[in-house]
Amino acid sequence: MIILNGGSSSGKSGIVRCLQAVLPDPWLAFGCDSFVDALPAKMQASDGGIVFAADGGVSVGEDFRTLEAAWTEGVVAMARAGARIIIDDVFLGGAASQQRWRTALGELPVLWVGVRCDSATAAGREVARGDRTEGMAASQAETVHRGVSYDLEVDTTRTESLVCARAIAARVSPPVR
Repeated sequence: MIILNGGSSSGKSGIVRCLQAVLPDPWLAFGCDSFVDALPAKMQASDGGIVFAADGGVSVGEDFRTLEAAWTEGVVAMARAGARIIIDDVFLGGAASQQRWRTALGELPVLWVGVRCDSATAAGREVARGDRTEGMAASQAETVHRGVSYDLEVDTTRTESLVCARAIAARVSPPVR
């Protein structure tokens, strides 16, 4: 598995698409956005689910964590069954978020990748996207990395997604599953 962690609008999704193009074997991609999109609408604005504050803050509740744990276990089961998986995540809890993945993964091999981008650049991307609450990118740019350990870090502030993906692909040794 490859797990990318970075704040909103840091460039993770672009890197994932490039990784899928440059890696020689097929890799499935899953991300926190697809998980959030799969939640029932009533959980996307409730204390038990996920709340996006007007200032860009994000908070999650107990029901969210329960479903997130089940989703994580499902992704890990696919990896154990032989699928190559790339995860695009935002570690809102920093080291605690990474630990949840570590616990679920057990002994499965994983390449931990930090995706950094300066907050001003990420904020500009956030505005251009138009699908994010303004302020998320700036508030997450550093906090998602607190206490997290990586095998590799890339910075998309001035580096294109393809260049970052090639650097990550160079660290993937066959047969990572």
